[in-house]
Amino acid sequence: MKLSEIALRLGCELVSTQGDSGEIEISGVMGMDAAGPGQITFLANPKYAPKVTATRASAIIVNESVSGLPIPAVLSKNPYLDFARTLEFFYQAPRPPVGVHPLAAISEDATIGENASIGAFVVVGPGVTIGCNAVLHPHVVIYEGAVIGDDFLAHSHVTVREHCRIGNRVILQNGVVIGGDGFGFAKRADGTHYKIPQSGPTIIEDDVEIQSLTNIDRATVGETRVRRGAKIDGLVQVGHACEVGEDNIICSQAGLAGSTILKKNVLLAGQAGISGHLTINEGAIVYAQSGIGGDVAAGTIVSGSPAFDASTWRRAVTAFPRLPEMLRQIRQMERRVAELETALRQTSTVAESKREAQ
Repeated sequence: MKLSEIALRLGCELVSTQGDSGEIEISGVMGMDAAGPGQITFLANPKYAPKVTATRASAIIVNESVSGLPIPAVLSKNPYLDFARTLEFFYQAPRPPVGVHPLAAISEDATIGENASIGAFVVVGPGVTIGCNAVLHPHVVIYEGAVIGDDFLAHSHVTVREHCRIGNRVILQNGVVIGGDGFGFAKRADGTHYKIPQSGPTIIEDDVEIQSLTNIDRATVGETRVRRGAKIDGLVQVGHACEVGEDNIICSQAGLAGSTILKKNVLLAGQAGISGHLTINEGAIVYAQSGIGGDVAAGTIVSGSPAFDASTWRRAVTAFPRLPEMLRQIRQMERRVAELETALRQTSTVAESKREAQ
């Protein structure tokens, strides 16, 4: 693909000091360090700008404010987004052929829309409805009564449990479980545990993507809901009756205990733990390995366990390695103060004795 065509399809301006650079043939996209002749790279973070002089790429996607580059540049308002769009010009994930594999088991009363691709050993239960253009890779299982919209993509070993509802353009990566039982037990008088039925479905709205081996549990009563546009990484646990807000980003190994509410545009970094029955409000950011035990205000950034203001946490973290030495110095000061107080009392006693003698 010619560089000029890439710029045109991205809606970006092509600039160069090398003559008719638009005729350069581009065969792929790579990072600056690995890129070679015939490839286009990108610069999204200005701190990596010095690397541009060393790249062997034939062209680069950069912010519109960058100038004076040694190679042809595609000027973009959002270089990272346009990098992703450019990748799509050169790579599209393979789509299985339309049709139902003879080794799939589709219930007679299931309804599946046009242009579906259903692989071997897929099981679709009774009363299931799936929209148009679905792709179900081998070993996907859809339990009875589930309702799924258009353009659904489920990779191998995805499970969608009974009566769950999934919107349009949802992507579930390998091993995702939608609507598994929530972790609910009532303790009997003898200390044993009685399983609480998990009757409420999980609902996944439009344009959600969930990465491999993540569980979105069903609710005891009511529902568990993942709202439009949320992106959930692999190895995440979303407990029963949780609500994941619009356009949330939840990174790997985060865990939400039951009845957690995340409002719009919340970001949970890796291994964040949420204790449940609380609300993280719009635009909040939770740093990695943080432990959240209470509500988080809108627009705030928190860190630590228990979590508190991230800027204060950073100062505290800086002090942690120095605490043993600081403690030693404090004890030395305390001993010195005690010695001075003793000497002062002795001096006062001597002075008092002299006054009485006079």
